[in-house]
Amino acid sequence: MARNPRASQTVNICIVGQSGRLQYEAVLFAASLRRKTRAKRFRLLIAEPQPGPLWPNDPRIKDTGTRALLESFDAEFVPFESKHFGAAYPYGNKIEALTALPEGEPFIFFDTDTLITGDLNRVPFDFDRPTASMRREDTWPKLELYGPGYTQTWKSLYDKFGLDFESSLDTSWPDEYWQRYLYFNAGFFFYKCPKLFGDLFLKYALEIRDNAPPELVCQSLDPWLDQVALPLVIHALGGGRDALPEGYLDGITTCHYRVLPLLYAREPNKVVDLLEEISAPNKIKKVLKLYDPFKRMIYQGRGHKVRAMFDRKDLPRKEQAIRNQIKREGFWMR
Repeated sequence: MARNPRASQTVNICIVGQSGRLQYEAVLFAASLRRKTRAKRFRLLIAEPQPGPLWPNDPRIKDTGTRALLESFDAEFVPFESKHFGAAYPYGNKIEALTALPEGEPFIFFDTDTLITGDLNRVPFDFDRPTASMRREDTWPKLELYGPGYTQTWKSLYDKFGLDFESSLDTSWPDEYWQRYLYFNAGFFFYKCPKLFGDLFLKYALEIRDNAPPELVCQSLDPWLDQVALPLVIHALGGGRDALPEGYLDGITTCHYRVLPLLYAREPNKVVDLLEEISAPNKIKKVLKLYDPFKRMIYQGRGHKVRAMFDRKDLPRKEQAIRNQIKREGFWMR
């Protein structure tokens, strides 16, 4: 595989860390990053929301053992203020967290429920052309009988922000089929500057939330607001679905597992092996066992019981079907 031509460029990797599930996911992320990516140019920043009126409780990681463990992986905590979303829409963290990153330096945002499974230094990033995860399903919009179709819904957003709709389309797919339209999962995204990206992301998200075009009247924006705004941001900044060669992120180099039961159900053996390898050291086990779903899935064997339920070569086509089967057997934990 080709090595990134900008191999000496410092890159800020950002995840959101806060009390609860995310702090334990952050431990797995940091441990996997340091296991698989040795290059010092990748700097791990943990964006941490601060207490304020939009949080009923202090969202910071209060456990000193977890903080010390993360810092042992060379993670740096960077605080940010929640001015627009907070507890009412925690997915907005990934938008407001960008304000904590160094301006003018390239960044990669990852959802915390991600493992680094390969060397990021070998990924041919072009930070001038942003993109995001193509590991997605047709989760938005949900079309209503007699309501606007995909074209009318998406075009209303492009028109609202003065963007060229036609150039965003993948015309290899038929009209009114969801993959024709630019849509990403927000599990990762990257660009050359967090301020340029974040300012536009925030502007679009707030305008869609507070003043959506009438074509969206029947559409839910919770939890989809970030994923509705994201393709508009990427398109406006000159990126797109082809800005990163296929097979790297959400492929050989990263795994966005979402929840541990899904990881055990569908991911390849190398991902399960990595998870159990990095979670085995006592200093990590001591922290992760504080979180009951991790204790039961990883250390008490429930993950392998979930794994035995599925044939990785013949998985249900829809993620929801996998989730439902796990729930029926009583193994769904998050």
